[in-house]
Amino acid sequence: MPNPQFFGIVLIAMVAGVILFRLYTVLGRRTGNEREANDRFQRIGADAAKKPDNVIPLPNAQRPPDASDASDPVKRALIDIKLADRGFETDHFIAGAKQAYEMIVAAFARGDRDALRKLIAADVYHAFEHAIGDRESKKLKVEFTFVGFKAAKIVHAALKDRTAEITMSFLAQFLSATRDESGAVVEGDPKEVREVTDVWSFARDTASRDPNWMLVATSGTAPDASGH
Repeated sequence: MPNPQFFGIVLIAMVAGVILFRLYTVLGRRTGNEREANDRFQRIGADAAKKPDNVIPLPNAQRPPDASDASDPVKRALIDIKLADRGFETDHFIAGAKQAYEMIVAAFARGDRDALRKLIAADVYHAFEHAIGDRESKKLKVEFTFVGFKAAKIVHAALKDRTAEITMSFLAQFLSATRDESGAVVEGDPKEVREVTDVWSFARDTASRDPNWMLVATSGTAPDASGH
């Protein structure tokens, strides 16, 4: 007579075989979604590597002004200009103002009216042009070499309606000598470095697409025929 225990073992084995076969057919079959899920994981991992700690940069995020900015009238005015013109950067302005200063004083020494017109407001240009004409009438010529800046800083700033105005103090060094018709030096020294402090004001309409600033005022009187 067959052993009932033997039939029980065989039955369990058959059931186990059926279960294993079904698992095999399911687990071994590709559904078409595996790669997409894997790719999505890789993209998330790559994004996490690029943006650690889940930091999401915000466009045009600005550093809030501290207490010293609020109490300093120049810093406060520069913040107002920045709010009116998102492209304004103080360091870039100072660099541009220094470049403009060098171009203007060199153009004035050469008597280059066309170059000056592009950089100077009309009323200031009139004073420079008058000095150039006076120099030419006396047949004077200026030898000029720009050396560099010992200092350049913003001393005043203001936003009036849409117009931003910034005043710079320049401590500049250059070689300058003015010669008469015979070639004799009548002012300056072609071998001696001079130091000159100029205070110039630049202005720009913050709503304008033109990014250029214009020289609108200079300290003291207009340049004389000799060049300063």
